[in-house]
Amino acid sequence: MHSASEPGLLSTPAMPRLVPDGVFDAFSWAESDHLAWRSSSAHDLTGPVALDGRNPGGMVFVFRDDAPEAIAHLPRELARLHVPALGLGDAWALAPYAIDDATDELYATRVRPRDALWLATSTIDGLVWGLHDWAHFHNHGPFERRAWTELQCDAAALVWLRLNAARAAVDDATWEWIRAALVALSEHRFAEEGEPFDPTWLAAPRLDAIAARL
Repeated sequence: MHSASEPGLLSTPAMPRLVPDGVFDAFSWAESDHLAWRSSSAHDLTGPVALDGRNPGGMVFVFRDDAPEAIAHLPRELARLHVPALGLGDAWALAPYAIDDATDELYATRVRPRDALWLATSTIDGLVWGLHDWAHFHNHGPFERRAWTELQCDAAALVWLRLNAARAAVDDATWEWIRAALVALSEHRFAEEGEPFDPTWLAAPRLDAIAARL
């Protein structure tokens, strides 16, 4: 993995829509292509962690120095408070509680996510949820069907992890552990909403086939 002083690009090509029509009101309004990512040189992306649906500590989206003024009002905090090992000085980051605000405002102002934000994290859970949130930023919806909305973003995170396996040092066993954890989380979301869940929606062969086409 690259060092804090050497940001790299993760490939995040636009995903096909995997959920019913109407879940999003502006699916792929901005076509995703890449995500700039920094991590520390001291990292461990191999151990299992809890993937419980909450954004973890140690992960933030940092505002680019040239981020458009149109999104300057989004809640922000000093990035170094969340990722102190990256030496980010006085750089500002999107407040972790403001992911939904950013999803709405990026769409409302038509600011492409890559022109405003980049990801800072050195943990596997941070990378998973960072990619998940990156999918949110590119696909706007009313969030009325939460389980379906999150399913699309989970699928994107898994496909993008697959595409960036070498750069992120995510081996097959770790990817499968992440996939199984997201399947369990998705099943729980659908149960909460009283809808049936089909685990094949996030089956490895299906996701690998999507990755091969991107």
